[in-house]
Amino acid sequence: MRSQRPLFAGAAAGVFALGAAAGWMAPAAFKSAQAADVATSASAPSLSQPIPLGTAPNYRAIVAQNRDSVVGVTIEGEMKTSSDQQFNPFGNGGGDDNPFSQFFRQMPHAHSQPMHAQGSGFIVSSDGLILTNAHVVDGAKEVTVKLIDHREFKAKVLGSDKTSDIAVLKIDAKGLSAVRLGNSDKLGVGDYVLAIGAPFGLEETATAGIVSATGRSLPGDGAVPFIQTDAAVNPGNSGGPLFDASGAVVGINSQIYTNSGGYEGVSFAVPINLAQGVEQQIVKTGKAEHGRLGIQIQNVNQSLAQSFKLSSPSGALVAQVEPDSAASRAGIKAGDVVLKYNGNAIADSGQLSVQVNATAPGEKVTLDIMRDGKPITVTATIGSAGAATLAKNSDVGEGGSHLGMKLRPLTAEERSQVGVSGGLVVEESNGRAALAGIQQGDVVLSVNGTPVDSVAQLRGLLQKHADQVALLIQRGDSRIFVPVALG
Repeated sequence: MRSQRPLFAGAAAGVFALGAAAGWMAPAAFKSAQAADVATSASAPSLSQPIPLGTAPNYRAIVAQNRDSVVGVTIEGEMKTSSDQQFNPFGNGGGDDNPFSQFFRQMPHAHSQPMHAQGSGFIVSSDGLILTNAHVVDGAKEVTVKLIDHREFKAKVLGSDKTSDIAVLKIDAKGLSAVRLGNSDKLGVGDYVLAIGAPFGLEETATAGIVSATGRSLPGDGAVPFIQTDAAVNPGNSGGPLFDASGAVVGINSQIYTNSGGYEGVSFAVPINLAQGVEQQIVKTGKAEHGRLGIQIQNVNQSLAQSFKLSSPSGALVAQVEPDSAASRAGIKAGDVVLKYNGNAIADSGQLSVQVNATAPGEKVTLDIMRDGKPITVTATIGSAGAATLAKNSDVGEGGSHLGMKLRPLTAEERSQVGVSGGLVVEESNGRAALAGIQQGDVVLSVNGTPVDSVAQLRGLLQKHADQVALLIQRGDSRIFVPVALG
């Protein structure tokens, strides 16, 4: 993790006072170096063949073809503001490297005030259907769409899906110029892309770049496999289209990664294939449904892989299973590592979240799991996410270097307060445990997935492992596996 926490935010202008167009931060030349001659000998391995130079896209033609289809979106409404105070129980020494630092959110004192905000959007049907970001129209009492010819229309919000950050608008107009939709699944790193929108209220702004990554999972957005680009996007770009080299829309610019509050070369767009599915649901029913498994998951690092007897640090580690959820009914347990979902390999927790999100509620799926070092397969009937979160993703830092904890069993009253049937409360944390992020007041629930109820049991489990163990820790309402080095 970075020592300085970056800001992830949406890009409709208006939430932050940033020049002419304030708003949630959101979204989305290279000089070629002359290759040097390399001498090789007969014994040296042969070099790969040079890659032929490609032809840059005709950006002027893309803009000319699509400028009539990109619209400005202005909203009037109320904005909740807050006086935020960040609570960090680790004090100045906790930092972002601590595996628990992300659990402690800001606790704002909120109030409302009038809001005037701007974003972007694009026409997807000639009869006035428009796509934009959900965060652009969030809190809107009135939405106005402005076309390139300066005509303005009051827009109806047909539906807004915060999970995917997609909203569908409708204006009373005919014969409009609609964009051509592409296939975001075919995008690859290095492909040319072009963004068009109204950053800071500056209409018809075009910025170009390349695809920096695909399938990117962001904190708090585990349900969306974002397209990452280096196309410049800023407040007001949110909801605008991201075009490929052929002039087809492949994404909706949504977020940026920033320390300063402005563009820093890392932008994110919602894939158009995902957006189309959400659009179709909203047009048909006024809402979008997403699958839900009911688990809290985290990535597997090398230390956790050793603790759970995995051949490689991959998969999604289950830290908590919600009662009466699809996962609990399927028999999934904390400590399970999901390696495949419906036959598709799971490299990290983000991939699992994306695939569950895309599954229709009620559909049966199979999950290949590693439990206690043995592979098993379970079948689950996916639930509906509704207003709940699909799954909580969390990364965990590296373990510490000295193990040392003073523990005692929870009293009956404490078990009732915490909502657990067993576990050991940490009265003191030193050495390896402390460096791993465990602190006084934490509750140790299990070792490598085996529940613990006594200090003697914990000691016995630790003696069975030479190098690493993964302790399931509960702090407040959150749970996370923490790897602790033993040897």
